Amino acid sequence: MNKGELVDEVAKKTSLTKKQIDAVISATVDTIMDAVAEDDKVTLVGFGSFESRDRKAREGRNPKTGEKMEIKATKVPAFSAGKLFKEKVAPPSE
Repeated sequence: MNKGELVDEVAKKTSLTKKQIDAVISATVDTIMDAVAEDDKVTLVGFGSFESRDRKAREGRNPKTGEKMEIKATKVPAFSAGKLFKEKVAPPSE
């Protein structure tokens, strides 16, 4: 599902226009990205959490030459699915 399809699905479930929904989704995504970029954690209960994580420096290999190389430490965005989201995707077996 892409952003346009998401807007269409949300429009079916609400009384908002597609233009309003697009603006809300864009603002939500921008706000989450800004917060994570500033090392804040964004938690949407039941859905999941967005945060930045530190990735340690490590040794890698150039795939073409096989030569060893140092990969620098960096920060990466991460998402952890919440309990309700996980259960929706893979319901617990009884």
